[in-house]
Formats: sequence, structure tokens, C-alpha cells
Amino acid sequence: MASSAPGSVNKPEEEWRAVLSPEQFRILRQKGTEYPGTGEYNKVFADGIYSCAGCGTPLYKSATKFDSGCGWPAFFDGIPGAINRTADPDGRRIEITCAACGGHLGHVFKGEGFPTPTDERHCVNSVSLKFAPGNATL
Repeated sequence: MASSAPGSVNKPEEEWRAVLSPEQFRILRQKGTEYPGTGEYNKVFADGIYSCAGCGTPLYKSATKFDSGCGWPAFFDGIPGAINRTADPDGRRIEITCAACGGHLGHVFKGEGFPTPTDERHCVNSVSLKFAPGNATL
């Protein structure tokens, strides 16, 4: 399922280190995770678009965000073509990454019973996102 989006953003790691904060680099480039309940966007429900903090690619519309109680921003669907899914090596989870730059976003979980149209929870690190308030149409 993993593929590069048109207009892919490929940079050497030293360039990523120069443009990302140390925490953004740890999560986006080294597949880290922020502590639950600490993220800037966990409880934000305003209208807008959530984009990749690494490359600016729009990833999620605010209309797909919901309060899952998990401690991280949760979305039930991404913008078509913006997110790649890859099984973790242990096969227990599905990693989600930005299709344009490969930045680590978090993981997607299916079948948890949330009352959403997809029965999916995209559990995303706030550090991986930038939110632009306003009209959430693309």
C-alpha cells in the first residue's frame, strides 16, 4: 500500500534536522511517539485542515476528527491519497505515514466500535501535524 505521492518531498536526514524541531524529527523521521494527552491538537475541534508538519501536505479535514479518549488526535479518515499504510514488522499495528514525505504520523486501528463511518481510528501524533483553521474544503 505504500507509495509516493506526486510531488514527493525527499530530503537527506541532515536537511530534515535543519527544518524540524528535535521533537518533530524524533517523531516524523525516527518513528517516535509523543506522550498521551500532551499533544497540542488532542482536544482541538475547530473547523480547518490538518497538514503534515514536515512538508505541509494536507492530511485530514476537521470533519473527520473525533474524541476517542485515547490521548492523541483521532480521525476516522484521511484525505484521499495523502496517507500511506504499512504493517509494522510485528504485524500487530498499521503505521500511517505522509504519502508525500514519508513522515511518521502514528497508527490506524480498525474495528474498535467507534460510531464513525469507517470504524477506523487514525491515532496521530500532534507533533506530526500543523492545523490551519478555517474552511475545511479542498
